[in-house]
Amino acid sequence: MANPTATCETSLGNFEIELFVDRMPITAGNFVKLAKGGFYDGLHFHRVIKAFMVQFGCPFSRDPMSPRAGTGDGPDGTIQDEHPANAKISNEPGTLSMANTGRPNSGSCQFFINTVHNDFLDFFSPGASKHPVFGKVVAGLDVVNKIGTTPTDSGDRPRTPVKMIKVTIHE
Repeated sequence: MANPTATCETSLGNFEIELFVDRMPITAGNFVKLAKGGFYDGLHFHRVIKAFMVQFGCPFSRDPMSPRAGTGDGPDGTIQDEHPANAKISNEPGTLSMANTGRPNSGSCQFFINTVHNDFLDFFSPGASKHPVFGKVVAGLDVVNKIGTTPTDSGDRPRTPVKMIKVTIHE
């Protein structure tokens, strides 16, 4: 059975992702569940750092100017950390990785898309950062890169909000 894919319709264009439910069933499954329930529809990219990543998925980002954007969890709270031996996938450009607070089992609904190779974030690399990859962009990387170069304020928030209009899962 093939992994599910998703169409991500944004205010700057669309991109397609593959979700690695075969190797990351908890993390990728959490994304699929949230997307199917419409959780991501209408949220905004709340953190964009040029030559690093774009972050998305906070429920408080429905208001793109909310000072709480980047601090929220999903409706079901946090999920268990997932670091399987068969899923040592590096944080390469175009990969989706689970955002967390740095504490164990603190991932929830927020994720980021790497725009450069960020191997120091790999869960299997030395150091404190543990961000498991659970998907990758398979079409529309130019749109992700456009999001990644949008002008931001001093808090890394896009000056012109970038909205996720709709995430559609294809199984």
